Amino acid sequence: MTLQRHITKGLFLAAAGILWLLPFTGTSAQTYTEKDENYGKTPTELLPYENYQHAYKYHFHEPIEFTGAGREKKEPTGLTDVKIGVLGPLEGDVLSPQGNQMLNGATLAVEEENARGGYKGLPFKILPHNDVGLWGAAANEVVKMSDEGAWAILGTIDDVNSHVAIRVALKLEIPVVNCGDPDPTFTETNIPWVIRVIGDDRQSSYALVEYIHGKMGHKRVAVLRSNNRYGRVGIMEFRDAALRMGYPLVLEVRYNVGETDFTTQLQRIRDNNPDAILLWGNAKELGLIVNQIREMGFEQPIYASDRAVNPEFLEIAGKNAEGIITTCQYNPKGDSPQLKAFQANYKKRFGMEPDVFAAHAYDGMNLIIKAIHKVGLNKALIRDVLTDLNTFQGYEGVTGPIILDASWNDIGPTFLAEIKDGDFHFTPATWKWKEDK
Repeated sequence: MTLQRHITKGLFLAAAGILWLLPFTGTSAQTYTEKDENYGKTPTELLPYENYQHAYKYHFHEPIEFTGAGREKKEPTGLTDVKIGVLGPLEGDVLSPQGNQMLNGATLAVEEENARGGYKGLPFKILPHNDVGLWGAAANEVVKMSDEGAWAILGTIDDVNSHVAIRVALKLEIPVVNCGDPDPTFTETNIPWVIRVIGDDRQSSYALVEYIHGKMGHKRVAVLRSNNRYGRVGIMEFRDAALRMGYPLVLEVRYNVGETDFTTQLQRIRDNNPDAILLWGNAKELGLIVNQIREMGFEQPIYASDRAVNPEFLEIAGKNAEGIITTCQYNPKGDSPQLKAFQANYKKRFGMEPDVFAAHAYDGMNLIIKAIHKVGLNKALIRDVLTDLNTFQGYEGVTGPIILDASWNDIGPTFLAEIKDGDFHFTPATWKWKEDK
């Protein structure tokens, strides 16, 4: 009996080895022919240990294949609509205004597509779900959307909920297009059902490090950040990049979301006498902090994270915001006819200007719709199209070119935004590259 088991096991392993050498069918959409020299557009001088040795193995240079079943499933009959889930902070959260902008952007894309005839005469229908609550709430909402018949999911913004949601999506095998979470580690989970169509904090940090230390020559930077994952993970990339350029942070202090008095933190910053101050958090607290910085007589230049690109920040900070520089994942004042049409249609439909989350949600939803038109109602095939990097070559959304790396993270253009005369002025962000050693 033991010998028979060994023979059976040997035959199984041999067969498995042969199958492994054979090309997989139906996965050609995962082909990736162009490789970045460095992951995430990282400048060579900012690579870990670059001055000492090259890594034995580089991660995130090859897309993760999905070789499971599902592509053989036939398109169902008897449908009355095509459902797509939208997950976001829609009510009861400080990010609810941004969550509703995201929902509006997705809604506009769906309404425009339905006016063109939908999918084979079937209208697209959004399933909006609120991810506010305990951090596990996002998991329940993803399950609900799957049970309700969603073919794909768009969202969300909060980084903790985003991480939770995609792990459930992996289990349920449902495609997810993220259009709002800048957490650099989001796509590093290597979940082959997820793409992100908005730039992350890695790109923002490289742009800020180059500008603050490279162009402006500041050597001593203090950071005041929110005491949540957005602040902790976001500033991590800036801190590491600055350190590799030879400029360790002078100080990193935190505040809680909802806090209104920052005297203690700012006094610590004053005691350390930095050349510049970098703020990382949501628009409301950033505005309050800027006001208090100026009230306390600080004269150092102020820089901020991308969430400062918000009318609420300008309204709260007023004239104190003058000269502050931050980043943005697209240029809302670009001259693209596609962008201008989107902005005009959005304002007509919703009575407000679209923000960065609305614009990226509009692009993300249109990508889902295009994938469904291309391969039909099959989740695995929709996933194949969305994760096919060749799909995105030359693709232009209202936010500009969407360029995905091998981890399906958007490394398209990032912009610096400077506040002049009470308004944002955008310029392309750049950072230096050195020749490989």
